[in-house]
Amino acid sequence: QVQLVESGGGLVQPGGSLRLSCVASGFPFGFPFSTYAMNWYRQAPGKERELVAGIISAGGYTNYADSVKGRFTISRDNAENAVYLQMNSLKPEDTAVYYCNARRRHFTNYTYWGQGTQVTVSS
Repeated sequence: QVQLVESGGGLVQPGGSLRLSCVASGFPFGFPFSTYAMNWYRQAPGKERELVAGIISAGGYTNYADSVKGRFTISRDNAENAVYLQMNSLKPEDTAVYYCNARRRHFTNYTYWGQGTQVTVSS
């Protein structure tokens, strides 16, 4: 079964940086990792889950929430079945659980989620 495993979260001071990683496994031959759009979502206590960043399967197009533009960068390595989120200039409001998401909708409706990794930005 498809599995997404995040890592790289932790406690960081305001202005610091973290790099989140998500490694995928278990994709069937007919629907490999390289055919999925990959996304990072986050959810803070008491708030709705929000899309932070997304990248298409080929990696040429990305999108970001306005709150993280210029600070976060999403990238992927299809050879390694991995997606990354480089987070710079972190702010306390970035504190949340960050989730890796894989989505394929063309002829399918497949969505997979990782277990989440906690990011806490605090002095």
